[in-house]
Amino acid sequence: MPQATSTGPFDAGPVLITGASGFLGAALVDVFRKAGFPVRIMVRATSPRTNLTWTDVEVVEGDMRDRAAVAAALKGQRYLVHAAADYRLWAPDPEEIVATNRDGAVILMEEALRAGIERVVYTSSVATIKPHDDGTPADETRPLTPETAIGAYKRSKVVSERVVETMVARGLPVVIVNPSTPIGPRDVKPTPTGRIILEAALGRMPAFVDTGLNLAHVDDVAYGHLLALQKGRIGERYILGGENVLLSRMLADIAGLVGRKPPTVNLPRAVVYPIAFVSEQIARFTGKAPFATIDGIRMSRYRMFFTDAKARAELGYTARPYAQGLSDAIAWFRQEGRLR
Repeated sequence: MPQATSTGPFDAGPVLITGASGFLGAALVDVFRKAGFPVRIMVRATSPRTNLTWTDVEVVEGDMRDRAAVAAALKGQRYLVHAAADYRLWAPDPEEIVATNRDGAVILMEEALRAGIERVVYTSSVATIKPHDDGTPADETRPLTPETAIGAYKRSKVVSERVVETMVARGLPVVIVNPSTPIGPRDVKPTPTGRIILEAALGRMPAFVDTGLNLAHVDDVAYGHLLALQKGRIGERYILGGENVLLSRMLADIAGLVGRKPPTVNLPRAVVYPIAFVSEQIARFTGKAPFATIDGIRMSRYRMFFTDAKARAELGYTARPYAQGLSDAIAWFRQEGRLR
């Protein structure tokens, strides 16, 4: 890890935000707009436009793997928040996920260095951090390696983080943030966790496995990015998290919010593996992402519990109770007509 350095206060200058059409990205735009930053966003031509409701945000089209488009988008900007990523847990070709996230990081960071960007906030993930076997909350001192990361998505984020660290060594002023699992409104696709919330709210999750997640309101995670820009130390990583919650509790809380009975069946993983295998085979024919994946079941062996103590101490980061994120997510899904 490169030597970290302290930073001073930062003016609200022009900022480019990638991934702004997505769940976390849309929240980032709101946070930086309200803080007075002139915001430019780069979105792909095929990106959904549901979240792009702002009238004071400059929109440019481009793919993060298109070097010319990236260079053009960075022109005239002082800051970069790189949140765009392929966050699928499954794809017909898993290496596509790795290549997209790695190559996007390479191009964004190299072009940011070339453009003289004053400060970069790179959105990584707690997927790059090794959880403890006993469920003790893990911190930033436990990095995974590509060889120990489970699944293409985790491996892609680990590899991308190493790319960013290399760029710090070359002089690019980057602060890395590691969001846990954001939940809340505007989860358009939805994310894998958003899909769990939606399916559970619809009564389609009658059982669960013994695992746990760290859940945080998406707006708090987004605000943590602003704090990282303003107060973070170059080359450092900061977990932006919330509450450590068992999946069984999360499903029970969702059931309570929608007036359903909570699931009570705790399935052994040995039962779930064949279901995940069949789901993946069906997905190869339908093209629709499977709800259960083999990598997801492998990950569920660990309680993905983390501590954001470093971000709280150094950045002044805070997170509201996770139940508010659940409530806001369900309210948004209902507003969008996805809950009947």
